[in-house]
Amino acid sequence: MEKQDGRDTGEVGFDDPWYDALASGWGELDSTGAPAPAVPPARREHEDRARGAADVYLEVQRSAAFQEVRSRYRRFVVPGVIVFFTWYVGYVVTATTAPGLMARPVAGAVNVALLAGLGQFLTTFLFTWAYARHARLRRDRAALDLRWDTQELTRSARGGEL
Repeated sequence: MEKQDGRDTGEVGFDDPWYDALASGWGELDSTGAPAPAVPPARREHEDRARGAADVYLEVQRSAAFQEVRSRYRRFVVPGVIVFFTWYVGYVVTATTAPGLMARPVAGAVNVALLAGLGQFLTTFLFTWAYARHARLRRDRAALDLRWDTQELTRSARGGEL
C-alpha cells in the first residue's frame, strides 16, 4: 500500500520498494548465478515505452496546432453556452415572475409561454446544428491531422509496435 501525506490511499504503486520484493528475487540468484535484477527487464521496457508515449502526448498538447483547435472550440462553445443559458433562465424567470405576460394570447389558444417553450426546443436544435457545422468546418480537419500525427509519433516512440 502506498502512503501519501500520512494517509493510506489503498493503491499499490510501481515505485513502492515492497511491490517487487517477492517477484524480483532480492537476495536470490538468477539462472546464470548472478543476483536477480530488482525490476524485470520486460517491465522496464514497458515503462520506457509508456514514458515515451506520455512525452508525445504532452508535446502534442503544447503544440500550436492543438492550442488552435482548443481555442476554436472555446470561441464557439463559451458564447453559445452563455447565450443558451441566459435564454433558458430568462424563460424560467419570466414564467415565474410575469405569469400575466406569459398567459397573453397570441393566436387562439397559443400564448406567449407556449411560443417561448417551443422556442427553447427550436434553439436547442439550432445550437446543435451550429455546433456540428462549426466542428465540421473549423475543427475536424485540424483535429484529425493532430490525431494522425500523434499516432505516428506514438508508434515511433514505441519502436514501431502497434
